Amino acid sequence: MLSARGLGGLGARAAALASGLRARRVSTSWSPVGAAFNVKPHGRLLDLFGERRGLFGVPELSAPEGFRVAQEEALRKADLLVERVCSTPPGPRTVLIFDELSDCLCRVADLADFVKIAHPEPAFREAAEEACRSIGTMVEKLNTNVELYQSLQKLLADKKLVDSLDPETRRVAELFMFDFEISGIHLDKEKRKTAVALNVKILDLSSKFLMGTNFPIKIEKHLLPEHIHHNFVLAGDHVLIDGLHAEASDDLVREAAYKTFLYPSAGQLKCLEELLHNRNLLAKLVGYSTYSHRALQGTIAKNPETVMQFLEKLSDKLSERTMKDFEMIRGMKMKLNPQNSELMPWDPPYYSGVIRAERYNIEPSLYCPFFSLGACMEGLNILFNKLLGITLYAEQPAKGEVWCEDVRKLAVVHESEGLLGYIYCDFFQRADKPHQDCHFTIRGGRLKEDGNYQLPVVVLMLNLPHSSRNLPTLLTPGMMENLFHEMGHAMHSMLGRTRYQHITGTRCPTDFAEVPSILMEYFANDYRVVNQFARHYQTGQSLPRSMVSRLCESKKVCAAADMQLQVFYATLDQIYHGRHPLRSSTTDILKETQEKCYGLPYVPNTAWQLRFSHLVGYGAKYYAYLMSRAVASMVWKECFQQDPFNRAAGERYRREMLAHGGGKEPLLMVQGMLQKCPSIDDFVRALVSDLDLDFETFLMDSE
Repeated sequence: MLSARGLGGLGARAAALASGLRARRVSTSWSPVGAAFNVKPHGRLLDLFGERRGLFGVPELSAPEGFRVAQEEALRKADLLVERVCSTPPGPRTVLIFDELSDCLCRVADLADFVKIAHPEPAFREAAEEACRSIGTMVEKLNTNVELYQSLQKLLADKKLVDSLDPETRRVAELFMFDFEISGIHLDKEKRKTAVALNVKILDLSSKFLMGTNFPIKIEKHLLPEHIHHNFVLAGDHVLIDGLHAEASDDLVREAAYKTFLYPSAGQLKCLEELLHNRNLLAKLVGYSTYSHRALQGTIAKNPETVMQFLEKLSDKLSERTMKDFEMIRGMKMKLNPQNSELMPWDPPYYSGVIRAERYNIEPSLYCPFFSLGACMEGLNILFNKLLGITLYAEQPAKGEVWCEDVRKLAVVHESEGLLGYIYCDFFQRADKPHQDCHFTIRGGRLKEDGNYQLPVVVLMLNLPHSSRNLPTLLTPGMMENLFHEMGHAMHSMLGRTRYQHITGTRCPTDFAEVPSILMEYFANDYRVVNQFARHYQTGQSLPRSMVSRLCESKKVCAAADMQLQVFYATLDQIYHGRHPLRSSTTDILKETQEKCYGLPYVPNTAWQLRFSHLVGYGAKYYAYLMSRAVASMVWKECFQQDPFNRAAGERYRREMLAHGGGKEPLLMVQGMLQKCPSIDDFVRALVSDLDLDFETFLMDSE
């Protein structure tokens, strides 16, 4: 374990091992993971007299009021740590105290961030929201605390001291300094006030824009042909259109939804323009030429020039394939709708699905019986055990520890290091639960002052159907792949054995954070892996290899056009966050970029950018998904394609890529894994080669 050097060598390894062994002795409730997910939770409701532990085992959080207690304790401790760091001579201890300060606030804020959107009880959600606001105010205060800033500046200004720091400590110190400086603390008093005001304004505009991206459009019924009304929500004399209806089989439904849902809203347009303008002002105020230059600090790409080079080269290589995809889609549209065969932006998702189904017979209902949730979890368990020596155990939560009785708790246990952390699996549909699959860090891992390791805690949220009396939860192939994807994030969190929680697990640059999760998709699509667990829930029959091959090949249908669409989105994002003032309106830029980078015509009186919610969370970083996929593809081909269970490759993957969290330059981690420094051309080749059809599939299907 490479990060053991950063954890104090063998002593830290021994501490982690002892911690794990202690945990093993008391965890008598561990049980096999597969069985736990194929049965309804039992016994929990009978624990009427057991001690109530509180959410995630935090005693204060047995009731909503506990959030106030937790936040007040965090704020009190934060004040003490600020005093301590300001009176401590500059040195490695400065960074440790900074990280402890970050940890004490994050342990409340991260937990509250999750609870405010996921807890079924309004009182808990409201209390968590208030805690987020309270901690957020404290963070703003700390980011403008000059004395606190100077305590770190003294350390980083002393070359002799900086040279004495180990690489991880030095990187963490620089990351804390970066956080300070993007808040404008290094500026004079007036400019600092301007920076604070801009940060507040950007936060408000982001929230407002995000709400607007999902806002449904209400139009009078008579404006739409009567025979398509039933496809939408009816409200008296009006029709509500709340999305693009991209999978609808009726061309007119998709066209009506596209033109209506994307019709420009003056308020949303003004909000976006103000958001982009204020981001640009802030970036320039704190010393960057554009917002994109600021956002890409520390990433694999490093700067917007590299991102644009990557996107342009990828677009060039995709161009011919994309045109062929459009021709194929156009042909299918002509076959099904000869009267109107012009290809429009609302067509590709539907017609590519028709081609996929016709060519490969991949009806999800044929696959679901082989993918019971318990079987998929057992598959993950087998994979992690063979690759990394890790076993997932189901553990019975204490009373009050989980927010819904169908949440499962997993202990992640290494064969020699013991307990590594916990994953709470919030997998099932319920009212008011967000419809998104995602990973939340609840508590980051770090080495504590007493030598013990603070174990990471995460939540994985999915939206799977419930099991019934006679039927376990059955996953579609897409759901199974999403499960593997999210579990990739969880393993990153579990195995990121960093000394500091500020860089724990997935707390790393965006274009690296998605690599472990996307890599898991490659495992999920490999027959040798799938064959370990995909069994018919009634007969026990294995999923035939030809079905897995057809499924994998079907994903390549029109995949070049899909990737070209992502290039268009990423390019648009870069232009919006590039040099200001923008050369024209955001809609004119959209039109020009769509026609140059995608190839299908812009539809007059539409403004897709006003529904582009990723402009908030991924501003100037939308390219990261493509770059992460390129890295994951290279890692798969170089290290796992020959043998997906290769333990030596698994250990190298842990050592070089997972163990460091965000504590090492991302390109250095990739270089360590691939044993070479990849170029932009390497990334592009990796993405394009994934689109090539596997002729073995055709041979198997013709046998």
